[in-house]
Amino acid sequence: MPLIDPGKKAPAFALKDQHGNTHRLSDYEGRPVILYFYPKDDTPGCTKESREFEASLPKFTSSKAVVLGMSILDEKSKAKFADKHGLTFPLLADADHEVAEKYGVWQQKSFIGRKFMGIVRTTYLIGPDGTVLERWDNVKVGGHVDAVATRVASAGD
Repeated sequence: MPLIDPGKKAPAFALKDQHGNTHRLSDYEGRPVILYFYPKDDTPGCTKESREFEASLPKFTSSKAVVLGMSILDEKSKAKFADKHGLTFPLLADADHEVAEKYGVWQQKSFIGRKFMGIVRTTYLIGPDGTVLERWDNVKVGGHVDAVATRVASAGD
């Protein structure tokens, strides 16, 4: 499936987090949602990105924005990752990559000449009404969270 363009409705989902709690997009109606897809738990880039989101949580408080991380692997992997790095926000387990497919981030990748399917690092800012406000593609970790925070702050203007 293609990536979801700004202005379009974000696909619904219901996934468990690192504590076994189910999160639905509809649970956050009326609040901005920062939904970032990362390739895999406890890899260098994913760890850096997740820790930067954790450190920036206070920047999202005034807008009441919620941060949700999502990747493949199960809740147990998410719990280990969150505990190891002190991550307090929900990390959603999309083990069968069903939600990643709905959002268009489950794509063919290549590494050292080998092709495989995986999550392409992508962040969506979903507005309080469930519409995609912004999408960041092929995210480079450095400076990304600051760019998201700036956009969240401007979304309320």
